[in-house]
Amino acid sequence: MKELTKAEEQVMEYLWKLEKAFVKDILNEFPEPRPAYNTVSTIVRILEKKGMVGYHAYGKTHQYYPLVSPAGYRKGRFRDVLSKHFSNSYKKFASFFAREEDVSISDLEEMKKIVEEEIAKRKAKN
Repeated sequence: MKELTKAEEQVMEYLWKLEKAFVKDILNEFPEPRPAYNTVSTIVRILEKKGMVGYHAYGKTHQYYPLVSPAGYRKGRFRDVLSKHFSNSYKKFASFFAREEDVSISDLEEMKKIVEEEIAKRKAKN
């Protein structure tokens, strides 16, 4: 999955929220001061080239829609991080968080609970 810039991610967040939108609709989601129309239009075209956005043409106007769900994007980005920083090892990833001092004991306990629940679900399926 191609990495998105902060501006591209922001446009995708608005497009996920709107589901279908013209550039002017996306622009209206931005807080003041809004970027220029051409800036948002350029970002949307870049997202299209990256395979993140599709469109329906209405004459010279295009209505854009996401081709990737938020969950699909997060999953792809996570796999990139796992590959790049943890040699595709979930064990190394979990170990990093377990040993990170900034992670609270309650967060570690919650992660442990989530993992134990998932283990139980998978064992029940077999």
